[in-house]
This record gives sequence, structure tokens and C-alpha cells, in this order.
Amino acid sequence: MHKIICRVLLISWMISFFYACGYNTMQQNEEAVFSAWGNVESNLQRRADLIPNLVEVVKGYAAHERETLEAVINARAKATSVKVSASDLNNPAAMQQLQAAQGALSSALARLMVVVERYPDLKANQNFQDLQNQLEGTENRINVARQRYNQSVETFNFSIRKFPNSLTNKLLLHLERKEYIKAEEGAQ
Repeated sequence: MHKIICRVLLISWMISFFYACGYNTMQQNEEAVFSAWGNVESNLQRRADLIPNLVEVVKGYAAHERETLEAVINARAKATSVKVSASDLNNPAAMQQLQAAQGALSSALARLMVVVERYPDLKANQNFQDLQNQLEGTENRINVARQRYNQSVETFNFSIRKFPNSLTNKLLLHLERKEYIKAEEGAQ
């Protein structure tokens, strides 16, 4: 009888330990980070896909603004060439490189919009208006996706650091902190 009670207590302790150790929670939180990152990438790609159409419409009206158009094209090429995979989310240098490339693209697009102000016929063009609205909507989606990614990172990073999860992580999982998407230099 004594052995049965000891076994039942041992099994109960093991079940409660594995339930409280956070193994599944940490795995779930890491998957949430990966999912949120996928949403960021998807929105960045959407923006990159809109840019060639926008440049073509502007070219028809502002052909002599070649320098600005080339800056947008080059910034897009650089931004789309910087790839950050899910395994790089804990690499500060990779995240900084991505943010710098995306920041340069945002800056080039802002300069393009300033140029557009000089062309009332272009501003009145329906294709341009549609593209501009899509681009503005995409910029908003990118901001929301970045915020959600950062929230997922916060939850994940906390889950691997809190006790007893930290022991489980140290002994079994070896998960590393993920990097936040930070504001661009000078955004303060």
C-alpha cells in the first residue's frame, strides 16, 4: 500500500512539474514570435511590390525627376535584398541591417511624395491616387505588424526568463531572447 501511495505522489508531482515548467508555453510563445515576424515580412513585401507601379506612374508625369525615382528604385532593391529569417530574430546586427534598409526605403518614398506635390496632374491621376492609398494602408499595416511582433517578443522573452521556465529552458530548450524592432536612428 505504501508503494502505491508513493507512486501516486511521484506521478502527481511529475505531472504538476511538467505542467508548471512552462515547456509548452515557451514553445507556443516562440511560435507566436515567428508568426508575428511572418506578418511583418508579408507587409514589407507588399510595400516592395507596390513601389514599381508607383514609380512607373510617376515617371510618366515627372520624367525629369530621375534622381528621386532612381533613389526609390535603389532603396527598394536594397530593402528587398536584406533577408532576416526566423533564426536571425535573436541577432541584433541582422535586425539593425533590416531596419536600416527599410528606413532608407521609407525615406526615399517620403522624398518621392514631396516631388509629387509639384505635379497637380499626377496628384489627380486615379492610378496614382489608388497606389498612394494602397501604400499608405500598407505603411499602417507595417506599423501594426511591428507592434504585434514586439508584443510577441516581449511575451516570449519574459516566458524564457521567469521561474521555473528559466530552468526548463536552460536544461531542455536552450531558447535565446529575440530582438525587438526598434525605432530608426534619429526618430526620437
